[in-house]
Amino acid sequence: MKLQVLSYESKMARVKLTEHKAKSLLYDLLGYSYHGVSIDRKGLSQYAHTLSKDKKYVVKVDQGIKKRMKQGLVKLRVSSYELRDAIDELAKKGYDQFIIEEMLPHNQSDERYLAVERIRKGMLITYSKKGGIDVEEHASEVKRAVIPYYRHPELGSGSNRDPDIHRDDVEQIAKELGIDINILKQLREFCEKYFVSFLEINPLVVRKGKVWLLDLAIEVDSTAHFFIRDGWNENDIVTEKHKTYEEIAVAALNKKSQAAFTLTLLNPNGSIWVLLSGGGASVTIADEIHNLGFGKQLGNYGEYSGNPNAEETYLYTCSLLALLLKSNQRRLMLIIGGGVANFTDIRITFKGIIQALAEYKNKLKKKKIKIFVRRGGPHEFEGLTAIEEWLKENKMYGLVSGHVLPLNEVVGATIKELRSPPSRG
Repeated sequence: MKLQVLSYESKMARVKLTEHKAKSLLYDLLGYSYHGVSIDRKGLSQYAHTLSKDKKYVVKVDQGIKKRMKQGLVKLRVSSYELRDAIDELAKKGYDQFIIEEMLPHNQSDERYLAVERIRKGMLITYSKKGGIDVEEHASEVKRAVIPYYRHPELGSGSNRDPDIHRDDVEQIAKELGIDINILKQLREFCEKYFVSFLEINPLVVRKGKVWLLDLAIEVDSTAHFFIRDGWNENDIVTEKHKTYEEIAVAALNKKSQAAFTLTLLNPNGSIWVLLSGGGASVTIADEIHNLGFGKQLGNYGEYSGNPNAEETYLYTCSLLALLLKSNQRRLMLIIGGGVANFTDIRITFKGIIQALAEYKNKLKKKKIKIFVRRGGPHEFEGLTAIEEWLKENKMYGLVSGHVLPLNEVVGATIKELRSPPSRG
């Protein structure tokens, strides 16, 4: 089987597909039948008649969540009578898309680990005879092999080597996992056909030569949806993670307001948080945090724009502060930033921000938070003066500046404070 070389040297936009879609495609290519059901919270009734009263089922959240079992997002041995309760319990945790599959009784010794990932040199195969939720505890058992890319001779220049030159490597992997070598070839074909950049089966259950894909996660090149004919489409991409109460509240605020609000939680235990106005400045600030090596410490991203009133800005800020205060970091920094507004009244928006800060004042003081401000626009002097006085009075002052301060400098000052020893008192 000769496979086309694809260029993956540039950085791809890797996105996750739902497990249901991934299994539907892979089972079909392997020549197996797949009977899993994808439903939302309200869809169980229309599928109930297809489920056997004599069988047990597995119910899982199907929203691209890692380590679902350890997070309690998988329900095992669920009868058809218990499915509603199982789904309701998962839904209460904020999830709305689920997959139901027939339970496969098996021994832990039947579980394997297998992953395929595109890297510059070829397909990286990672595998282990000991799979399952505790695969990381058996790191010494994990092995890796790289199978280079190939190009058809008729496609022009490039390597025309016969892929069978690496047959020994593939045979060794198949032998250790106890599977047919053709399954590995089909996995490679699957990755090529559907532009898969990462595929992980854990566990892969192997019993007497037969295989079952108990858990499957794949990531695809998002740009492929423009030219892929059959298989997955944009509707199969996992775009919604579990949303917090605060994110939901901001989405509701955005719907009913003439202004615009967004809030996305990136790292619940981040040390740097941002309250940004819309426009290019918000992106610049976030990028600068990443450029200085603190991207993983960024707790959130989001922005407000469209001249919100004080009440709306207050509600938005309250949602952000509620997330910030849940962080387990000892030191917390908040950047209130933005460019030079054309018509948003800085005095009014800062009135709402100060009101929210005052409401959370005691909790913020306990966290010893420092706040850094950079903003410009109509009535910036009044707005900046008010927030500077409040921050100094409440010992949260980091820096306050108008549009004369470059955006990167407010980020630099924030990170400098984060790196410095905490002040006493």
